[in-house]
Parts: sequence; structure tokens; C-alpha cells
Amino acid sequence: MSENEAVGSTGGLVPVTEGEFAGWQVWQSDAFEQRAGPFYERVEENGKPVSAFRAEPRHMNGAGFMHGGCLMTFADGALFTIAREAMAGGHGVTMNLSGDFLDAVRAGELVEARGEVTRAGGKTIYVRGIVTADGRPALSFTGIIRKISRR
Repeated sequence: MSENEAVGSTGGLVPVTEGEFAGWQVWQSDAFEQRAGPFYERVEENGKPVSAFRAEPRHMNGAGFMHGGCLMTFADGALFTIAREAMAGGHGVTMNLSGDFLDAVRAGELVEARGEVTRAGGKTIYVRGIVTADGRPALSFTGIIRKISRR
């Protein structure tokens, strides 16, 4: 079970002002995501959240394609971006994350995640999404978030 801060809160989510992801936001309070990514997020003009990062050689496995663990780490973070509204500024943990790998991701490609909340009520949020690489489907994922209170 991994813990993530809800994307709706402001603790650590800061705007990017330079480079390819200027205008996006990034979590600086999540050291693991910073080392794995960094992963960026924003709300598109249509009001839908999107997460993204640029695939680098350090994300690749021994065969030269993105490591599956990197894609799943990205999907885990994207769950919370997609569930921003349902989280209502709260915190949560990933109860379940499942993925189906659809295609290889190569260095230099733009990796993006989009999705939807399929059900939210009480303390449980169900999410499904798709990760693309330069627009090509690369990973289909589903996840369950459990809202928690901070102690």
C-alpha cells in the first residue's frame, strides 16, 4: 500500500515556470516521485486532469524500454491526479493498482496519463486510466484509493 497526498491539497504542489513543462505543477514534497519522475500534472482546457513526464534513459530497463515499475509508479501517482475532485482536499492510500502493459515506451517519448473516477463514495474511490507514449496506448490501469485522515 503506498501513501500519496491528495492532489487537491497545496502541500508541496508547486508551479513549474521553466522548460518543457512550464505551466504544469509538480509535487516537491514527494521525494520518491521526484527521483522516479519527476511527474507533472495540470488540468486541461476541457477540465480533465492529465499527468505527464518525458521518458529518459534512466527510466529504461536492460532491453532499452521503459521499466514496468516506472510505468506503474507513474500510474500510481496519476490515480491521485485523476481523483483530485473526489479527494476533496483530503489524503489517501492506494489500496489496489492493476495494470496491463500494451506497448513499449522508448526514451524521448512524452508519457501521459488520463482517466476517470468510475465510482466515489464514502472513503473509497475507484479510478481507471490509460498511459500513452507519444499518443500510443502503453498501459491501461485501474486503482482503488482509500481516503484516510492524517494522524
